[in-house]
Amino acid sequence: MRIGFIGFGEAGRAFRDSLAAADPALAFAAFDRLLPGEGVDGPCRAALRGRGVAEAGRETGMPDAGWIVSAVTADQSLEAATDACRWLRPGQVFLDVNSVSPDRKRQTAARVCATGAVYVDMAVMAPVHPKGHRTPTLLAGPVDAALRDRLAALGFAFELVGPEPGAATAIKMVRSLFVKGLEAITVEALLAAEASGCRDYILKSLSGSYPGLGWPAFAGYEFERTMKHGARRAAEMRESAATLDALGLHGALAQAIADVQDRMGALAAPPPDFSTGTPDLSTLARLRQGRT
Repeated sequence: MRIGFIGFGEAGRAFRDSLAAADPALAFAAFDRLLPGEGVDGPCRAALRGRGVAEAGRETGMPDAGWIVSAVTADQSLEAATDACRWLRPGQVFLDVNSVSPDRKRQTAARVCATGAVYVDMAVMAPVHPKGHRTPTLLAGPVDAALRDRLAALGFAFELVGPEPGAATAIKMVRSLFVKGLEAITVEALLAAEASGCRDYILKSLSGSYPGLGWPAFAGYEFERTMKHGARRAAEMRESAATLDALGLHGALAQAIADVQDRMGALAAPPPDFSTGTPDLSTLARLRQGRT
């Protein structure tokens, strides 16, 4: 069996590595939009070569792959699927793991299904490291018994939540509003506390009110996630905003969270280390205020 990846970033590489360990007989191919602009020693091409993954072309695709895993940036998910429709064939399974709105997944499903391929809405519900494809996922779509059995045999930790595409990502988008929002409000509150000179008092107060979060290590984790993955989280939050707007709710909240995530991801500084106490956040506060 060959598994193809559209997009070979963090998620694609994590899935490939854990799947290869689970079944050494699997073969892999991938296309990433970064490849055409890279030289022979570019980082994405090196990642393919180092893992024994065959490089696919954007036009020729991966028609010999049984499964196609789409793992691109949120803003590219529909375009990537549309390109793939030129070579998708009946019987292939298209696993859309992208963090996008239910409407986007339904649009994608309509295009993929028109080729005869099977579209599955897959929502990844936790960081892909260290478990790779064993990370908990939710599935929605026409997942028959044979596909369920094969997923289970390979060690996927999945739950089928509905027969229609969009049902899995709806859960992801709503949950992400809380998870990424908690990250944003934590870093924003502590940077404001630093800028106003009351950081120690705020940390003490939050530790007393919410001891179960594990302060100050919790704060360090939230800073690390936003600074390392802010750009990707911001894109996901814009999809969450679209989800809320479609429901007639307050999508502007998710847009504000996306703005914080974007700003944190753009900071040219290492995440603060809370492991030895409460670090000085003044540099980050100045960077966020636009001062050096």
